[in-house]
Amino acid sequence: MMFAVSMTFIDQTIVAIAAPDISEELSLTSSGLRWVVNSYLLALAVCFALGGRLADIHGHRRVMLFGTLVFVVSSVLCGCVPATDFAQTWMIIFRAAQGVGAALMFPAALAVVTAVFPVERRGRALALFFGVAGGFTAIGPLLGGWLTAWTWRAIFWVNVPVALIAIVLTVLARIPNTPRAERLDLPGAALVAAGMGLSVLGLQQAAEWGWGSAATWSCVAGGFAVLVVFCVYELRVPEHPLIKLRVFRDRAFAADNAVLFFSMLAFVPLFFFASVYAQVSLGKTPNEAALYLLFFFLGFVVATQIGGRLLDSRGARPPMVIGCALGTIGFALWAWKLTDLSYAAQWPYVVLAGVGIGFLLAPASTDSVNRAIDASYGEVTGITQTVRNYAAAVGLAVYGTVLSHVMVDRVTATLESRGVPATAAERTARELSQALARHGGSGASHDGPVAALTQNARHAVRMDFAEANQWVFYGMALALAVALVCALAHPGTRVTAQGPPP
Repeated sequence: MMFAVSMTFIDQTIVAIAAPDISEELSLTSSGLRWVVNSYLLALAVCFALGGRLADIHGHRRVMLFGTLVFVVSSVLCGCVPATDFAQTWMIIFRAAQGVGAALMFPAALAVVTAVFPVERRGRALALFFGVAGGFTAIGPLLGGWLTAWTWRAIFWVNVPVALIAIVLTVLARIPNTPRAERLDLPGAALVAAGMGLSVLGLQQAAEWGWGSAATWSCVAGGFAVLVVFCVYELRVPEHPLIKLRVFRDRAFAADNAVLFFSMLAFVPLFFFASVYAQVSLGKTPNEAALYLLFFFLGFVVATQIGGRLLDSRGARPPMVIGCALGTIGFALWAWKLTDLSYAAQWPYVVLAGVGIGFLLAPASTDSVNRAIDASYGEVTGITQTVRNYAAAVGLAVYGTVLSHVMVDRVTATLESRGVPATAAERTARELSQALARHGGSGASHDGPVAALTQNARHAVRMDFAEANQWVFYGMALALAVALVCALAHPGTRVTAQGPPP
């Protein structure tokens, strides 16, 4: 199961490193590049609950294998995109298809692990599951940097051998397939997909449409309205709803998912913003940017194992509180040091941020799964992973909009201070912001508005980009602070072998 889900974790980070090369070869717009990254996360979010229910209905092994096939075929097609006018649409479609495959695969794989291990050993088992999978996330940027030196298309093709190993191991493990005679709630699936899709569309396009645009707020408000309709509908479904919302009556389950939501606002978007920051502001190559992210996972992998053991011995509340507190401090100090433009000044805080996320991730995920109603592990893993990936998609959209807005303001002020007229300064700032979003560090020394800047101005723009990223990283620290409040609201009750407390 770890081999299977490793692909989904790798693909959350590997594209961020290769994004400049993908954008340059396929001539993607800055908005299109964000959708290449975010369509995967959004498809994960909108289909996870559906994937969890399908796993419970048709059997965890069968759905896991089918999801793996969908994922790897979509990966191959992403790597085969033709460099034509249709390239951007092609990439977005098959990145979304990858997300659908992952949404089928992940909850089924996690449900297998949950069903195999008893409650008293589940914390360590899932800590290993998430720790190793998290380690693969760390490999993603390194692998991406190495493969991109050959061709960026290989970052998608590398999933083929991993998928083959996962399929062979799954067959050899002889995992039982135990389907249930239950109906699938398709209207509920359509509502949750529409609600999440609309809301993220509005947040993502705010950078293009503007926050004062009626289209932006129509999508955001409309999406949230559809999600409200979804909740009302699910409460009235007589039997077998997509999500048994009564599970949220368990205060601990609600706290676990709130912690996951706010922490994931920081965790997954971090890879995109940190890698682009390393290439633009620090002037690093894709491989060097990957090493920058490796510091984060040094803390993450170790803390994940400690958090799992704390869950088994003391329950979920202590490791979640510790993790959220350390994560808040780590991200805040990291943000503070971004303008130093130095690895040496930042790495202790990067490690601390990783320790914080590592402490909370496995306990929050495991404790929520332990509270499944009628042992519907596929359904509950679908809920928790929907929460996680919706948060990741929202975070990427919101932080991307913030970064673009602050960057334009900072660069405009920089150019005006050097005698550039206001109108020309703002136009150049917007072109530069889009160039950096598309090309990362490669845009800092080539064509377009950047080439026209003096060396002194280029250094100032690098600092402007670092200051704009400070807003993003302080936002991540704030999200972890809210997660800390949610962790403190956890009642501290523990799940026993007999089931969750009433």
